[in-house]
Amino acid sequence: MIPREVAALLAYVVRLDPRLTLDDPAAAADRLTQWADLLSDVPATAPGWDAARVARDHIARSPYRIQPSDVSRPWHTHKADQLGRHVGTFEPTAHPHLDPDDVEGYRRALAAERHAIAIGQQAPTTHRAITAGPAAAEVERRLAQLGTYMPRTVAQALATYRPRRAQREELATTGRPDPLNVPCPHEQCRAPKGDPCRNRHRQARPKPHPSRLDAAQAAEDARQEQPA
Repeated sequence: MIPREVAALLAYVVRLDPRLTLDDPAAAADRLTQWADLLSDVPATAPGWDAARVARDHIARSPYRIQPSDVSRPWHTHKADQLGRHVGTFEPTAHPHLDPDDVEGYRRALAAERHAIAIGQQAPTTHRAITAGPAAAEVERRLAQLGTYMPRTVAQALATYRPRRAQREELATTGRPDPLNVPCPHEQCRAPKGDPCRNRHRQARPKPHPSRLDAAQAAEDARQEQPA
C-alpha cells in the first residue's frame, strides 16, 4: 500500500475502534509513517484479499488494539496460499508476443506471472481454471476434430478390461449386427437399447439373450432392404 491507502485504512479502523484516536498530530503522523513502512508490501486489495476487511474482522473478534502485523501476517499467509494453488503451467495464448523458441523469454514470463500473483496483481491459475474457460474449449474443439480414434494395438490391449466394448467392436468389424442396438424383447429382461441384457437377479449377462440376437438380425435385414 502507498501512504495514501494506508491513511485511508487507518481512518477506517479508527472509525471502527475509537480507542485508536490520536489527538496529537505529530503522534498521528508517526503512526502513519510506521504503518506505511510495515504495510508497504501489502496490497489494499487483490484477488481474494481486502485489507480493510481483514482489519474489520480483527477488530470484531479481538479485544486487542489492531497493529500493522494484524494485517501483514494474514496477507503473507494469503500470498503463500495463492502461490501454492498456482499450478505454474504456461499458457502460450496469454503471451502471443512470445516466440515459442525463446526459452529465456519463456522463463521471464513465468517469473513475471509468479511475481504478479505474489504481489496480488493476478489470481493464480488453478487446475479448475485449466479445465475450464478458453483453453479447455480449445482442447474440446481439437478433440472433436480428431475424433475418438484409438490404434488397434491399444484397443486390443484394453480388450480384456473392456469385454463388452471389445465384443461390439468385433461385431462392427465383422459386419454382424450389434444386439445392443435394439432393446431386448425377452420378457424377464427388457433391457433398453445400449444396455446389456440382465438375468432374473437383474445382474448383467455376459451375452445377450438369443431373442435379442434375432431382433438385431431382423433390424439389420430390414435396414438393408430399405432403398438407398
